[in-house]
Amino acid sequence: MTTLEKPAGLDDTMDGLGLAAGAANIIMQLSWPAVGYGVFESRVESGRLFDHPVKRTRTTLTYLAVAACGTDEEKELFRDGVNKAHAQVRSTGASPVKYNAFDHELQLWVAACIYRGFEDVRRSLYGPVDEDAVDYFYQRGAAFGTTLQVPPSKWPKDRDAFEQYWKEGLENVRIDPVIREHLLSIARIEFLPQPIPFLFGRLNLFFTAGYLPQRFRDEMLMAWTPRDQRRFERLMRVLGAVNKRLPVAVRELPYRVLLADMRRRIRKGQPLV
Repeated sequence: MTTLEKPAGLDDTMDGLGLAAGAANIIMQLSWPAVGYGVFESRVESGRLFDHPVKRTRTTLTYLAVAACGTDEEKELFRDGVNKAHAQVRSTGASPVKYNAFDHELQLWVAACIYRGFEDVRRSLYGPVDEDAVDYFYQRGAAFGTTLQVPPSKWPKDRDAFEQYWKEGLENVRIDPVIREHLLSIARIEFLPQPIPFLFGRLNLFFTAGYLPQRFRDEMLMAWTPRDQRRFERLMRVLGAVNKRLPVAVRELPYRVLLADMRRRIRKGQPLV
């Protein structure tokens, strides 16, 4: 794949505001049953969101930061940490579906959801993206897969190939009642201590539904009206306009903090995952 130059004048700031779509993206990833049950049944106790919300959230967000902004060496170190955790994630005879966290097809779906989420968030905040910018962002998006276990050759070769992959991937989307309730709890941020879920749970659920494509809302049995869509679009336009005027250091602050923490952990020889 030919490396594309950044288009002149393109704002490629990694906006921390996009992290508000986190729960929506988790729903997209776990909508494949093998991914959903792989996470739900995980025997990696230290990585369970409801048991260790701070640690799991930090790990997930650091992965995004490293894949988007980290050096090749940092990506390799983080990949090694992920591999050690994923080695324990395999289905058992009692599992409703078979899964293996080292399955490249499952990892590719997770990476594709993350990339699609970034693209959708950018459009929601700032409107249509030029074709040259889409190609540039898409090439960078391959890191979401290669920072896991996805070989570079597995990443769809261009944006058109990705769209075809995405359409085919939607055919595998199935969310049963067990996974649905787990995901709704995440969307309502019930893994955080009170009073946070009481104060912000409904708002986060609204953001989550707004960021989800309709196919996933249907699986989640989430009601979403044209009025809801208009409210969401107005809010995104306002947030995008305000965010665009902030200094880059402020817009990227969450990612910069996560990378700084990861680099501190590397220096001290502490686990990254």
